[in-house]
Amino acid sequence: MSVLARLRKIPFWSWVWFILGVLYFILPLYATLDFSLRMQRDTLGFRSYEKAFADPQFIKTFTYSITLAIATIIASIILIVPTAYWIRLRLPEARRIVEFITLLPFVIPAIILVFGLIRVYSAPFKIPFTDVVLLQSLTTFKFGTNILVVAGYMVLGLPYMYRSVDTGMRTVDVRTLTEAAQSLGANWLTIIVRVILPNLRAALLSGALLTFAIVVGEVVLASFLGVPAFGPYLFLLGQHRAYEPAALSFVTFLLTWVAMGIIQLVTGGQGQAAGAH
Repeated sequence: MSVLARLRKIPFWSWVWFILGVLYFILPLYATLDFSLRMQRDTLGFRSYEKAFADPQFIKTFTYSITLAIATIIASIILIVPTAYWIRLRLPEARRIVEFITLLPFVIPAIILVFGLIRVYSAPFKIPFTDVVLLQSLTTFKFGTNILVVAGYMVLGLPYMYRSVDTGMRTVDVRTLTEAAQSLGANWLTIIVRVILPNLRAALLSGALLTFAIVVGEVVLASFLGVPAFGPYLFLLGQHRAYEPAALSFVTFLLTWVAMGIIQLVTGGQGQAAGAH
């Protein structure tokens, strides 16, 4: 059946709702683009983009957020992939409990999370019932603050990363792959790194994209922990200027779509192949 024949079989009201949905997303994006190009009166130009990219703080904050995003993605993969793998292989009864835990970031606001982190980790770690200090406050040095920020971002991205990995594992016969690898003498680390991870490529990329978007646009954690991230910078920029924040918002949106396109190119056909099995 040709593509045109398939399109004709789609109901009329499906087309109506699809077009309305497209307009709902496209029109605000077009308005943002049009506004960002009107920094000079009665002239369309890229002056706002030039000024935004020329700001040293933009490069500094955006690079810092990308670094945090990469660290968050790596740490999330290290934590979630073995957990989801072990639950599917050995502890299927714990799946509902883990799913409930991963939904908590939707219920608990980020402001509560960040104040909890500050309250717990801003005090020195002592041996119970003594005055012996094991470790100074994590917030007293930059690396410790970065650890807290990454940990907070992992919590915020947990629902998306876990569900991406869990969905990816549903398309993989984990038990058969594990037994085959064990019969060849592979240990658990080898099985996860060389067998499970390659089969979760599409799922990991999807979860990584969502986590990246969360980290780059997040404001609350970065603001209260006092790190020079892109989200607070964009928020403060919007308090004093109009055109540059619109330009940066549009560029950020484009980067997200470019990342989605890269995912489609890298994982093209993997979903169909998995479904065929």
